[in-house]
Amino acid sequence: MALNKLKFSSINVTPVAGQVIKFNCSADGFETGSAGGSIAVIKKITASGSSTISFVDGSSSVVLDNTYKEYLFILNNIHNSEADRNILVNFSADTGSNYNVTKTTTFFEAYHSEDNNTVSGPSYHTGKDLAQSTSAQQLMNGVKGDDDSCGVGFLHLFNPSSTTFVKHFLAQTNIMQDNTHSQFARVAGYCNTTSAVDAVQFSVSSGNIDSGTITLYGIN
Repeated sequence: MALNKLKFSSINVTPVAGQVIKFNCSADGFETGSAGGSIAVIKKITASGSSTISFVDGSSSVVLDNTYKEYLFILNNIHNSEADRNILVNFSADTGSNYNVTKTTTFFEAYHSEDNNTVSGPSYHTGKDLAQSTSAQQLMNGVKGDDDSCGVGFLHLFNPSSTTFVKHFLAQTNIMQDNTHSQFARVAGYCNTTSAVDAVQFSVSSGNIDSGTITLYGIN
């Protein structure tokens, strides 16, 4: 049986933004359907001597509600104003009035020095995890303060608007560490609340975040 070419103009489907064309059993044989797995840029914030960077649902075009079941934060070229500082994250359940959601977390890291003399990990660090604590969670530990130093990474936050379950998050980062190491870290945990988490704040342990960007995405 020969295959026939189908002209695009002969497809009787009303186009819908963000959807794809798929087969069905009708005479036309096509319909629109969900693309699935799509990702939407919600908000990018550029640091400039910032002590904190906050994403608050409903503020400054930020969406952090039941629109998406998963949210992704990309941290790009985060540079400190001071040497040997930590980049932190915390969560709010009252639209950013307080960043003090109770968390239980884990922290693993590995590192390798530029001179090849120091190699470690992966290893678990009890001093960097939290056990039912409202403190901010470390994401990057001891970022070097030189002009060319920075840290990068990402954080996934799952179903933050749920009022039934706790809110899980996963993060992965890499930095130029203060004693000139490439330091890789993995952080995971949950916000131990059934209230909706509607704001996320990134901060530095001392000084400011001189430069870099944090971008929030929503994932279908």
